[in-house]
Amino acid sequence: MPARSSLLRLASAGAVLSLALVSCVGGEPTNSTPDSSVSQNQPSASPEVQGDLVTYYEQDIQWEPCENGVECATVQVPLDYANPEDQNIDLALNRRVSEGAKRNLLINPGGPGISGMEMLTETAPYIFSDKVKREFNTVGFDPRGVGESSPVQCETDEEKDQSRQENLRAWVPEDREELVEQSKDYAKDCAQNTGDLLGHVDTVSAAKDLDIIRAVLGNEKLDYLGFSYGTFLGATYADLFPQRVGSLVLDGAMDPTITTAELDKEQAIGFEGEIDAWLQSCLDGEQCPFDGTLEEAKMQLQLFFAQIENEPLVSSDGRTVPIIDFVNGFIIPLYDNSSWPMLSTAMTEAMSGNVDPILYFSDLSSSRDQDGVYTSNADEAFVAINCLDRPMDSDPETMQAQATELMRVAPTLGKYFSYYALNCKEWEYPATGTPQKLEAKGSDKILVVGTTEDPATPYKWSQSLADQLSNATLLTYEGHGHTAYGRSNDCIDHAVESYLIDGKAPKEGTQC
Repeated sequence: MPARSSLLRLASAGAVLSLALVSCVGGEPTNSTPDSSVSQNQPSASPEVQGDLVTYYEQDIQWEPCENGVECATVQVPLDYANPEDQNIDLALNRRVSEGAKRNLLINPGGPGISGMEMLTETAPYIFSDKVKREFNTVGFDPRGVGESSPVQCETDEEKDQSRQENLRAWVPEDREELVEQSKDYAKDCAQNTGDLLGHVDTVSAAKDLDIIRAVLGNEKLDYLGFSYGTFLGATYADLFPQRVGSLVLDGAMDPTITTAELDKEQAIGFEGEIDAWLQSCLDGEQCPFDGTLEEAKMQLQLFFAQIENEPLVSSDGRTVPIIDFVNGFIIPLYDNSSWPMLSTAMTEAMSGNVDPILYFSDLSSSRDQDGVYTSNADEAFVAINCLDRPMDSDPETMQAQATELMRVAPTLGKYFSYYALNCKEWEYPATGTPQKLEAKGSDKILVVGTTEDPATPYKWSQSLADQLSNATLLTYEGHGHTAYGRSNDCIDHAVESYLIDGKAPKEGTQC
């Protein structure tokens, strides 16, 4: 059983997961399907593409009707770009066609590990305006190792359920010893069930896949909208292929220069601040399980968390909900301030003994349906990609020092962000990435979007990425929640869509 499920699954919540909570709004997306099942634009390799990669760039793509009124296709890419002739893997794509559209807009919801194909069918139809839908065919894709694209596989559904119910707390020495042992078993299972792919699900390889997709779709330049981790994937692409950047929107940016320890600390601070904002709104509202001042309410929350640490709650279906699974559910509504009332209601229920509403959010984070089926491999892909992308120091003294600092800067959630390096301690494949600047010298204008009170990707990360990229503009949303486009206001939406369609970035310093 894995250490993974006993540690916080924070970033796998995805950039637009909160939209899934309200995606049942009315209206059916329009869809027009061309007569031909082959891409109407003929793919061609760029002049600088030579040798064994040419066959990948010049492959034909066959589109066929699939579920939810869209078309699906498969693209082949090399398993290992250093040896592209050795073995290939399949990437899964889907698209929603707009009659007359000559451009393709690729979308990525983040994670890493969240399915772009699911985003296309579940949330994208309600995000884009009619103008964008007329201009672009929207294309979803699952990056390598994710969803339907040669997925990382570690556990059975039953094993996932079992591991989520274990009350193992990394900050408790005895539990930490058990987690170390479990991390060995988890790493072994992932390697056995996934094979050599496990060493090639890094973001650089995924960005190279994007360029093959671009060419196969018949586009000279890549038009792309990425949220959260999707900004890291998009910025990596821009740095590798600056001359092939078209309209590139990076919303809720990650900072590619920071270490894993810095990432954990800044996210913990971000969510700590969002807890304060939510608690104050709760106290000001009509239904709130807390009372007194903000400081008193926060103390009540912390005491309740401490109670669950020692006495996990049990759901109506008999599942134990230990503190980590509880916190995984608790943070989901914090991604979007429009969901704060839902969190207040869920916490009222939990403090009365009914943990089902919080467990619903945790199941949503883990892609578990009511029948106990995990509909995606998001958690497993999240670990595999992160273990390759960033070195993690699993020295016991280092992790202890980092945990102490996390508890200092984020007294409510800090401990639950600690000891993440245990996930990769026994990983069979060493990290291939390292924190570094991404400049994309020579690219067309790139649009970075940041939200001032974003808990998952703090605003300063968007500022940093916009500064690093040699030709980028920062668009700012003054508000709460994770990412901005499609969930904030008309000012943001109009600025983003004007850039996507016409290539006109807003004035530097624009705030909405």
